[in-house]
Amino acid sequence: MRVISKQSGFTLIEVMIVIAIMGLMIAAIAPDLFRNVEKAEKTRVASDIRQIESALKFYRLDNYRYPTQSQGLEVLVSAPSGSTAAKWNGPYLEQLPKDPWQKPYRYANPGTHGKNVEVFTLGLDNVSGGQGSDRDWGNWNIND
Repeated sequence: MRVISKQSGFTLIEVMIVIAIMGLMIAAIAPDLFRNVEKAEKTRVASDIRQIESALKFYRLDNYRYPTQSQGLEVLVSAPSGSTAAKWNGPYLEQLPKDPWQKPYRYANPGTHGKNVEVFTLGLDNVSGGQGSDRDWGNWNIND
């Protein structure tokens, strides 16, 4: 008895057609995907900044003022040294959140964008200014 073996598999043309179709699908989906990533980053930053602002307001209620620039946001999680420690009724946050790029949020007292104090991130590039993921987000523009 003679056994006839038949090779099975894909031809080069079939493989190239599948790759071309996958490339077209990726080209159609990628822009929406990247817009959603930037939207998620902005949503996360806005949520974090609102949480920090809320903690700052509670700190202000207890201490009659916002933390100084030198105290920074650290006073929201651990008691400051000196005379303000007696009025400290925290911790106001369990831990300080980090921005979506794993950098700590920044704090400015006094603010320069029309706010008493500012909580902000410089974005992915960690440099002032920029577009997309490199944009600066703070409590003065998170609703834009």
